[in-house]
Amino acid sequence: MMHIERAVITAAGPGQRGIPLQTLVDRDGVTRSALAVLLREIQDAGIRKTAVVIRPGDEEAYTEAAGVLAEGLTFLPQVEARGYGHALSLAKTFTQGESFLHLVGDHLCVSDEAAGCARQLVDVARSEACAVSAVQATRETTLSLYGAVGGLKVPGSERLYRVECVREKPTPTVAERELVVPGLRAAHYLCFFGMHVLTPGVMEALEARLAAAEGSGVNLSSALDDLSRREKYLALEIKGHRHNLGVPYGLFHAQLALALRGVDRDQVLADMVTLLAQRGGGVA
Repeated sequence: MMHIERAVITAAGPGQRGIPLQTLVDRDGVTRSALAVLLREIQDAGIRKTAVVIRPGDEEAYTEAAGVLAEGLTFLPQVEARGYGHALSLAKTFTQGESFLHLVGDHLCVSDEAAGCARQLVDVARSEACAVSAVQATRETTLSLYGAVGGLKVPGSERLYRVECVREKPTPTVAERELVVPGLRAAHYLCFFGMHVLTPGVMEALEARLAAAEGSGVNLSSALDDLSRREKYLALEIKGHRHNLGVPYGLFHAQLALALRGVDRDQVLADMVTLLAQRGGGVA
């Protein structure tokens, strides 16, 4: 059984650093920061130690946003802006040579079942004893926003795939040539969910990529592509949906998804019906 006792959130990107500080009303009807929602997702997966990669100087704001969940948090400042892969590599000492859960700070997920999305992923990674990335079937029109994987379905499984290659924000042409997965709807691809369980092999791949880059940026997808050729690496189609908070209306969509899965669902639906009726009747 794989041991997964630590988690890493990356939130240092220029367009990303303020997103986890935004507030929403969660499924319990409680107003929380996006960071606190992520931390609760991690804790629900049975993980208590979390590091957050941030820009230097953001420690106080993130501590306040975490609230009561700030206890036990470790902050890892990214002084050099060398990309997503470099940000994650800063957690090598924190992860102590063990597998770990990784989430991105500008995505929230809403599960379609009792088990949260992180719990679904961690359970599969523990049972399969390998790296596993959460994925979601995604239309080709939004490929420019995500990393994507190509591979084949694991025999006997409905939602598990053996990853054969990874491409960062591929064009539709590249996706059609390299990332078609048998069984998916036409023009749909398995794109990252913003959540992974990663092995120490990822840190090794990142180090090699960073050394070759000689000071320039490195993305995580290239390291994961390397990993797919070195060790067993799977993708799990999560029973849930991701919400990218960094795109227009992303925060709104995430809030709506949380509300429709939460304790205030009936009230929210009633308010929506009233609003639509008012607009349909020409009421300002």
